[in-house]
Amino acid sequence: MRFWQAVAFLETDQLLDVARAAEELGFYGITTSDHILYPRTLRSRYPYTADGAPLWSPETPWPDSWCLISAMAAVTTRLRFTNSVYVAAARDVFTVAKLVATSAVISGGRVSLGVGAGWMREEFELLGQDFDTRGPRLDEMIDVLRTLWAGGWVEHHGTWFDIPSLQLAPAPPSPVPIWCGGISRAAVRRAVTRCDGWIGEGAREPDEVVEWVRLLVAERRAQRGGEAPFDILTAVSGPPDVDLYRRLEDLGVTGIICAPWMTAAPVAGNFRSPLPDKLAAMERFAHDVIARMH
Repeated sequence: MRFWQAVAFLETDQLLDVARAAEELGFYGITTSDHILYPRTLRSRYPYTADGAPLWSPETPWPDSWCLISAMAAVTTRLRFTNSVYVAAARDVFTVAKLVATSAVISGGRVSLGVGAGWMREEFELLGQDFDTRGPRLDEMIDVLRTLWAGGWVEHHGTWFDIPSLQLAPAPPSPVPIWCGGISRAAVRRAVTRCDGWIGEGAREPDEVVEWVRLLVAERRAQRGGEAPFDILTAVSGPPDVDLYRRLEDLGVTGIICAPWMTAAPVAGNFRSPLPDKLAAMERFAHDVIARMH
């Protein structure tokens, strides 16, 4: 089992120190989250809370995922990075391809792209992208990204993208795994049919996580090529539980997304705390969980 440190909501100026500590403590990787903006008038429902309200306040920092990943990669040597998740369909495909490829080169191939369809209509509209077609566009975008990353002269002619012969450089030093995030049948379908893995967004109850993992495994078996390598990353609600992590590993989960720094925050839902408190919480998790799992 691999343990990924989530850094959503954290103070931006602490993140390079968090990355250094994560590598030293034995975390396998870091997951970053993504939003460009927070509209004053927000009518879209957040899909991972009962009341549809986001977990964070408007002033919560959301540093750009790929700027952040490149910076963290520059101060580490082994740590891997992915998004949980990146709202790729809210951007143009060339910008996404360029950002990911650049980070892949800077990190020496230590990145994966975690994509999600997105939920905030206002964000799509302000970025000039159609919210209602985001699902099928994302499906084709996944194919286009792999084409653009191949290096050399490439082109693509499809339903949503018509790209003449061109080159995008630098190209990634190795294929970039693409993982699909989301708790929905559409996300499972996208993960199984087009991607190299699945990311379960949000901290779900253990029984719900087991249900989604079993669905993924069944869908994989039903697809041709279902025995190919496939990553499953998920967060689980509740205190750290080594026995639960071992059970999930037996079911096919390859990574646990964890946020021990949450225990350091003095105010629930605020997520702010001094850096030493965060690092101490990470060290406890490494001692109590990671060391026992390996």
